[in-house]
Parts: sequence; structure tokens; C-alpha cells
Amino acid sequence: MRECALFLVILSLVLVSGNSCFAKDKLPPGQGYVGSLPVLTRNYGSNEEATDKTPASVSPIPSRDFNSEREIKPAPIEDPSFVNIILKTDKTSKYANDLNEFIPLLEEIYDMLDENKSVQIFNAKVYYFNKSVDYFRDKYAGKPESQFVSYKRLLELNTHSRSISQLRMEAEKYNPYLSYGSEGYIYNPNNLREQMGYLKNEIRQTILLLRESN
Repeated sequence: MRECALFLVILSLVLVSGNSCFAKDKLPPGQGYVGSLPVLTRNYGSNEEATDKTPASVSPIPSRDFNSEREIKPAPIEDPSFVNIILKTDKTSKYANDLNEFIPLLEEIYDMLDENKSVQIFNAKVYYFNKSVDYFRDKYAGKPESQFVSYKRLLELNTHSRSISQLRMEAEKYNPYLSYGSEGYIYNPNNLREQMGYLKNEIRQTILLLRESN
């Protein structure tokens, strides 16, 4: 009887131990898994290590030292587009620019008078000057610039130059048929030279005035 009771006790302990192990693997729904999980990161590095590593095929961008003279390119001050557009050094008015355009033209007319160029060449240059002054007059008519001395002087010179151009043309045409009496005196070579001298003096003064107006 004692051996039979001992056997029953040992059997009951075995059954209790087996039920306990079975309970760890099979739990009621919603309780989750209670077993040990595998270490998934043991063959992989951390995310931080992965982001810090630069691929061998990508070269790092070198840093630039903007305080270095080698990194700072000199300004292209000799480039007209840089000077005129970027620096905007031309601060003169449109009126002053228009005056400057008359200076070389008047110098040419002066030289033609001084060298006594042919009437045809002289008249062609004067004609161009007259047209330029007409445009200049209409452009600034009724504006404050029309009260400037330079504006009025150009208009006066325009009238005088046309009269001398007309006089030289008539003298060349009528001289063979006119005596230098009272009617033909204005075509006398001496009178022509005197009138051309007056025009030269007026042109010289006008050029000086235009230059001073800038």
C-alpha cells in the first residue's frame, strides 16, 4: 500500500509539471506571445551607423572659402556692359547726350569751311545738320529744355548755316552771269569769305557752349 501511494504522488507531480509547460505555449486569445523573441539586429548595424556612412561612389563636396582671394573673382570693370548696366556710371541726361551728338557734326562743318571744301559736300553736311536740329527742336519744344541757351543757340546756328549754304549755292550758279555791282555784291568772293568767317566763329562758340553744358 505504501508503494502504491508513493507512485500516485509521483504521477500527479509529473502531470502538473506537463500542464504548466503547455500553458506557456498556448494562451487564451488577446494575451500576446510570452516566449523569447529572436535578436533581429544581431547581423545588422544601427540606423545611425547606416546614415553616417557615405557610399564610396559619391565624392564629398569640398567646402569653399569665400574669404580666400582665389575664390573671389575680380569685377569686370573693363567690360562696357558691366560698367553701363551694373555700375550705371552714365548719369547724364538725355538732353546732354543729344547735345554731345552735335559736337562732331559741327566740327566737320567747321573744317569744311576752313578748308573751303566744294559747295556740294558742304551743302550735304549742312543739310544733315539742319534735319538733326529740326528733330531736336520738335523733341524739346514746350519743355523746360527749350529755355536753355544751348537749345536757342542751336536753332540760331541752324538758320545761319542754311543761309550760308543757300548763298554759296546761288553764287556758284549765278556768278558766271553777274557783275559784282550793287546787285551781284552778295556773290562776290570776298563777301562769301567774310560770311563764311562769321559762320565759323558762330560754330566755334556753339561747340564751346555745348561742351560746357555737360
